[in-house]
Amino acid sequence: MTKIAVRTASVSYEVEIGVGLLAQVGARVDALLGGGLTAGKQKAFVVTSPEIWKLWGETLERGFPAPLTKLSVPAGEQYKRMATVERLLEELAAAGADRDSILIAFGGGVIGDMTGFLAATYMRGIRYVQVPTTALAQIDSSIGGKTGVNLAAGKNLAGAFYHPLAVYADIDVLKTLPATELRAGLQEAVKAGIIRDRALFDFMDTQSAAVLAGDAAALTRVIADSVRMKAEVVSADERESGLRMILNLGHTLGHAIEAATGYKQLLHGEAVAWGMIAAIGIAQRRGLVSSDEAARMERVIRAYGPLHGFSASAEDLVALTAKDKKNRSGARSFVLPRGIGDAVVVKDVSEAELLAAAREMMAAAEVAA
Repeated sequence: MTKIAVRTASVSYEVEIGVGLLAQVGARVDALLGGGLTAGKQKAFVVTSPEIWKLWGETLERGFPAPLTKLSVPAGEQYKRMATVERLLEELAAAGADRDSILIAFGGGVIGDMTGFLAATYMRGIRYVQVPTTALAQIDSSIGGKTGVNLAAGKNLAGAFYHPLAVYADIDVLKTLPATELRAGLQEAVKAGIIRDRALFDFMDTQSAAVLAGDAAALTRVIADSVRMKAEVVSADERESGLRMILNLGHTLGHAIEAATGYKQLLHGEAVAWGMIAAIGIAQRRGLVSSDEAARMERVIRAYGPLHGFSASAEDLVALTAKDKKNRSGARSFVLPRGIGDAVVVKDVSEAELLAAAREMMAAAEVAA
């Protein structure tokens, strides 16, 4: 078992990564609550999708001292909306959840983001833990306390910084993950390597066959290194006022792609991969990164593909970046690589630069389609 601490000015918690962890989550949560579940003084509620519960629900539940109250959310980004959160809030109230209750976010990034927001808002804040079941959620979205839902105007525009009590990432659950979702989620690990961990990037390059085959040791290394990098960044910049913004490499255009395609054509990691390719192009044209390193970064991104094409216009994508939540005082914040293991946040990417990068990316996407 690997344990990685997240330490910020406001909270401290641990991320546990290993195999066979799911059946132990109940005992660990009960211990965090001082035995409140065993004593029957506190209630546990699990937010999950029917698909995840069918595969892994029994394994999770048998570790708890009492049956879990299940709140169900259909799978899909289109359900990550305020209407879903309002329904879940009503269900919590109807089931008698109080300030001492605890929520279990049991699923991928959509479930984790919504459950965190649900926890932050129900009775002005109750406790929750993350039990991520996808590569993307284990690598990235379950750590750092970002919670939220989408608006019609853009992704994650409503939310809160609200940290879990703990994160439990069981490598075993990735065995039932479709290959496309595993590959898409691993793009977040490629991102982690590009922005801050060259050793991780080198490992993902040289050991891609083992990682993509689902080798437990290889996946544990990738997930642990990604989490460790993010924990260091979050600990230094909890509220995304500076350093933490580097974690958004590929996300400005990636989120725009998701919004432009109605969250239906690409998985999140696939959209981020295209966004990273565009950012690498801008960095290369600015002379921030050598042509050799730019080519290597793009080669590794594509190795964790295949990247699928999508239908959108470059002009629409650029327009959507103006609504990105990272923008400040009307200026677009954009993350660019300066080399493998190094990235910088800039605020002077012009609309012309962005449009040229989007058009180049779209040309590549049309070839991929």
